[in-house]
Amino acid sequence: HVEQMSKQQPISPLKNFFAGGFGGVCLVFAGHPLDTIKVRLQTQSKPSPGQSALYAGTFDCFKKTLAREGVKGLYKGMAAPIIGVTPMFAVCFFGFGLGKKLQQKHPEDVLTYPQLFAAGMLSGVFTTAIMAPGERIKCLLQIQAASGEVKYAGPMDCMKQLYKESGIRGVYKGTALTLMRDVPASGMYFMTYEWLKNSLTPEGKSPNELSVPSVLFAGGMAGIFNWAVAIPPDVLKSRFQTAPEGKYPNGFRDVLRELLREEGIGSLYKGFNAVMLRAFPANAACFLGFEFAMKFLNWLAPNL
Repeated sequence: HVEQMSKQQPISPLKNFFAGGFGGVCLVFAGHPLDTIKVRLQTQSKPSPGQSALYAGTFDCFKKTLAREGVKGLYKGMAAPIIGVTPMFAVCFFGFGLGKKLQQKHPEDVLTYPQLFAAGMLSGVFTTAIMAPGERIKCLLQIQAASGEVKYAGPMDCMKQLYKESGIRGVYKGTALTLMRDVPASGMYFMTYEWLKNSLTPEGKSPNELSVPSVLFAGGMAGIFNWAVAIPPDVLKSRFQTAPEGKYPNGFRDVLRELLREEGIGSLYKGFNAVMLRAFPANAACFLGFEFAMKFLNWLAPNL
């Protein structure tokens, strides 16, 4: 009887989809205040001589925002990320579930770490397929707003015109860099999480019975490993996507060469502190939400 309980539930990509979406909501709730602070620090104006800056640093900004605007101030503009992140995480966890399922010969098979890494990479391909056109369209609409020349009426119109001009390739320009950022990083993300979950499980227990602090730690660390892999291509991608047409004829190789020549290897890790500070609590919350939703769904529909 006990044996049956600890046997792992067959992998259900569909359940992963819904639980991942819930995890995404938790991620935004945990990470958004730090995002607000990051943006405020990045955009504060230079103090005039003899004046001190509005915010001395991360913690100071946090204190002042709380004092002036209360908790609501930390959660300004949260609707957009929730609308965007929820389906993305749903698709991401769905891809991971599918990647695991495809590699199992039998529902009971336990996957190796390279297999988990591969499943994570598949989830990166899934999210990029959705994200890349969105990022490209967002960039084009942002540039258009700045230059004052209106070519696209809105996102759908932009999508249509891109497709008319240069087919599916136009819609997916810059995807190689997004894939370079998300595919290895997603592999790291899920593999680290599963590895830490197993490492933290006491002898003779199942990883499904992990305590809340253990799940939070494994999720938070997975976020940090994910970003450690993702930041360099992310820096390159930002440079490449905002560069004037024709500046980098050989694509990202040129961007990388210029960055290394001019600013050295450290420049690939710009914004490291802000990203890492946010990565831990946000991803800890994400995986806790995911595990909680999974338990609920398995209880609700055990045979799905």
